[in-house]
Amino acid sequence: MARHPLDPLTPEEIARVAAAVRTCADFGLDIRFVSIGLAEPAKADLAAWHSGIAVSRLAFVSLYDVAQRCAYEVTVDLPEGRVATVLARPGLQPGIVLEEFALCQAAVKADPAWRAAIALRGVTDFEKALIDPWSVGAYGDERYPDKRMALALTCIRGDHNDVGCGRPVEGVVAYVDLETMTVVEVVDTGVVPLPPLTGFYTPATVGPLRTDIKPLEIVQPEGASFTVDGHQVLWQNWSFRVGFTPREGLVLHEIAYKDQGRVRPIIYRASMSEMLVPYGDPTPGHAKKNVFDSGEYGLGRMTNSLTLGCDCVGTIHYFDAHLATMSGAPMTIRNAVCLHEEDTGTLWKHYDWRTRNTEVRRSRRLTVSFFATLGNYDYGFFWHLYQNGNIEIEIKLTGILSTGAVPAGTLPPWGSLIAPQLYAPIHQHHFIYRLDMDVDGGGNSLFEVDTVADPLGPSNPYGTAFHAVARPLRSEGEAMRDANPAIGRGWLVTNPNRLNHLGQPTAYKIMAGADIAKPFAHPDSAIMRRGGFMAHTLWATRHDPAELYASGDYINQNPNPDGLHKWVARDHALENTNLVVWYNIGVHHIPRPEEWPVMPVATAGFMLKPVGFFDRNPAMDVPPPVAVIACCAP
Repeated sequence: MARHPLDPLTPEEIARVAAAVRTCADFGLDIRFVSIGLAEPAKADLAAWHSGIAVSRLAFVSLYDVAQRCAYEVTVDLPEGRVATVLARPGLQPGIVLEEFALCQAAVKADPAWRAAIALRGVTDFEKALIDPWSVGAYGDERYPDKRMALALTCIRGDHNDVGCGRPVEGVVAYVDLETMTVVEVVDTGVVPLPPLTGFYTPATVGPLRTDIKPLEIVQPEGASFTVDGHQVLWQNWSFRVGFTPREGLVLHEIAYKDQGRVRPIIYRASMSEMLVPYGDPTPGHAKKNVFDSGEYGLGRMTNSLTLGCDCVGTIHYFDAHLATMSGAPMTIRNAVCLHEEDTGTLWKHYDWRTRNTEVRRSRRLTVSFFATLGNYDYGFFWHLYQNGNIEIEIKLTGILSTGAVPAGTLPPWGSLIAPQLYAPIHQHHFIYRLDMDVDGGGNSLFEVDTVADPLGPSNPYGTAFHAVARPLRSEGEAMRDANPAIGRGWLVTNPNRLNHLGQPTAYKIMAGADIAKPFAHPDSAIMRRGGFMAHTLWATRHDPAELYASGDYINQNPNPDGLHKWVARDHALENTNLVVWYNIGVHHIPRPEEWPVMPVATAGFMLKPVGFFDRNPAMDVPPPVAVIACCAP
């Protein structure tokens, strides 16, 4: 069967790509594969494929040649199994891969200077040390700017029943050369006593478990309502394709809704482009905890293998993710992406008191999701499609707080005590989504919609009138906008070339969620130069296939990366064009003792809703609930 041009690479294709790269004369023997993935076809090529014209299937490889100390971008022609293009990127560092972190841990534990620093804290059993590698970032004071580096923090673990972050070794930072896997420097700013061990979290160690929880089962005796053909998903009127990349993780392609027999596109490509977690603690061991988790590590590479009954319940369809190891060998993450249906309560309801007739419909949504563990935090990324045409983006944050130690009786000024002598620094999470909009196909435009109060006067005698005002955002410079819930602010993506039955452009509205925190970093700080996308809730750009990542292609150790906050300076026109919208979720996190030792899930997100896209409520044809059909009878 012919593969769809957007289908992710198979393990066989990954092996074929790695073999072609290894035989290429441009590279030495010591190369590290950072990622191997699909080189997605251009929009025009995909449109041609839908018309029956063949499209070349290419792979994209990011690698690092250790001997040359150079990053490379490589494309490989998959049918021919040969290298098509090679582009050297000297002076840039691709993201860190998991195997490098594992080697980094071993290097730190073997280092005499680190061992001496740990021994000063009364620890001689080095096997109990948990090494926590981080990207070194780029702050302007780097002593090893030309090396491929990581910084390593240390915690002392009691055993495998504790979270591992409960006894941080405050004040000790090891800097590791990832090329030679040697520690080049250990910084020790002074001994702080280790906190008591409080991070137990396994069932056997947390104390008596609750015994009053009865089984709650979710069953679908006739199976799920969706169908899956390869990577294409059909559910009721919805259709889309599931993709997966090493950097972004889950990607959705060609999201569309079938309305009155016509398939109507809404979003061409949707993904979580970058996430930045800036910490507010300026002390030596924590000041450089400002991580770009997608660009520096890769969400796809850190994805979990999901478990039925734990991560997902009900009738599930799983998608595996096929990636490459540092050596280029195929690596499969089983059950990486979960697809299932969920009951979400009432869809719509009306009780007619005159006839005593009740009409009620249950709401169901289709959910596609994955989880990634990035160091201490675990993040779940969810896309929900609803029967009424809504699209909801939800993030679930859980896992372990990043921690520090303080002497007994001390209150940390830049964090919260969460256990005796243990604190968690104040921080934020910024998740920026890239939505390549395609509302009804063709050109799209962008409007900001606010609600304003009418002035008192003859037309508003009681002072109660208010109305919505839509303002066009005509250029990239105009489209740097902030959420404002006080005036009901939202943004309309319209298609001026498609009018609904009321003579108005069809549209989808972007509705801001509750998490719209602004960054507290100084505008001239290094982190804002690198992660300037934090500055606003909404951005928009004219489509460029090379602009996938809000932090640019190379953020690791890059003091001045390309990225969204620089692209908008060109101020391209946005009216009736191929429009890309970027939405920044800003989660502000002041830690609490109730989030120790494992943080209960916190949620964040935003929503897209149809506005004049349909002629009426598209969920009117949902049938009454079968089990309680009597409640909908006269």
